[in-house]
Amino acid sequence: MISVPNHRPPLSGNKWFIVFISLVIGACSPKLRPVPQPTVKTNTEKPATTTQKQVEKPPVKPTVSEAKTSVISLILPLDLPKAASGQTYTSADLKKANMSVEYYQGFKLALDSLASAGANYKLQLFDSKDDASQAHSLAYNPQIRNGDLIVGPVFPEDVKTFTSVLTAARKPIVSPLSPASPLTFKNQNLITMTPPLEYHAKGAATYIAAKVKPKKVFILSSGFSDEELYNSPFKRTMDSLSKRKIPVIATVITRGNLTPLIPQLSATEQNIFIVPSTKQAFLLVILHSLDTLSKKFPITVFGHPNWEKFSFLKAGQLQRLHTYITSSDRVNYKSGQTNMFLRSYRRAYRAEPTDFAIKGFDQGMYFGELLAKDDSSFQKPDQNDYTGIHNSFHFVKKPGVGWINTHVDILRYENFDLKKVE
Repeated sequence: MISVPNHRPPLSGNKWFIVFISLVIGACSPKLRPVPQPTVKTNTEKPATTTQKQVEKPPVKPTVSEAKTSVISLILPLDLPKAASGQTYTSADLKKANMSVEYYQGFKLALDSLASAGANYKLQLFDSKDDASQAHSLAYNPQIRNGDLIVGPVFPEDVKTFTSVLTAARKPIVSPLSPASPLTFKNQNLITMTPPLEYHAKGAATYIAAKVKPKKVFILSSGFSDEELYNSPFKRTMDSLSKRKIPVIATVITRGNLTPLIPQLSATEQNIFIVPSTKQAFLLVILHSLDTLSKKFPITVFGHPNWEKFSFLKAGQLQRLHTYITSSDRVNYKSGQTNMFLRSYRRAYRAEPTDFAIKGFDQGMYFGELLAKDDSSFQKPDQNDYTGIHNSFHFVKKPGVGWINTHVDILRYENFDLKKVE
């Protein structure tokens, strides 16, 4: 079963809050119909070669005893006092609260599915209020400290103050949504679920070195220092993989002027350009310049992962430039696994799942499966890979900063859409 402690009843007419409270109260209701479960695989496990072999395998049952109940604490920025009479949510506060509810719903749907197969969980929900002092206080809460797994807080400052208390070796603390570098927190217990930017840069460099194999690579920068968070790991990875045989030429571009680079371009082979900027004014100018240049030279562009969110970018132009980006949360809505999840979510909540709900579901499935085992698997994420709906999990363990999910997908613009190529 899953149990969730009740919070104060609603004192205002906030419809969102009433819906949320009804979900909390209903947390011990009969379990939902099982959702098809992606399998958590150890890194040494060999996949079945045919579908028939998978069917013939006996069902895997949790090796845990019926009496075992795994205690999971979710720490989310609900900011519940603002739902009280006389209080109001700002639009920013309400956005955070809705995000929290959506993540919670996805996470709980995953645990309900696993519970229907015999696993037992106690799901505790705590409000961080997106307040660093509240997060610091929660770190001393014995209900949280004595559980099996902590998921949250969400925002970097809250994670930093929370983890500053729990520095000794202990059970895992999951940073569920933030892509902030774990070097920010320096906590050996932390599991970073969203790959930080440096792993997007490393993913792009790995793909270029292995698949494209260019003679040289150009990095076109706007001059802002934050772009070094991408440029530095990209160059280090390229230098390492190519043994410095593929030169990486970094240059700051002013007013979209690419003329100084023309003598170095190839008229017959693809010229690879890395554009790490997220600044709209710069991107509009530099992409126009590259588009013009592509009439005379073969051009391939690798962009920042946030480009996927930018409505001002033109799909046709990006397609002409053979543009690639990396992604850690691309959902394939045409897959059978995704569609079965969508049906289960709609049936449970009478709503469409957001990206936060999907992430909550994937993470709930991953940790729920590991906790259901009668061993310490959930404390060894680097030994357990997972393929989910929005992303895959492949963790590396770094001394002093915990485990980091390093998996990113490579996407390419095709037919005015982004298609996964790796």
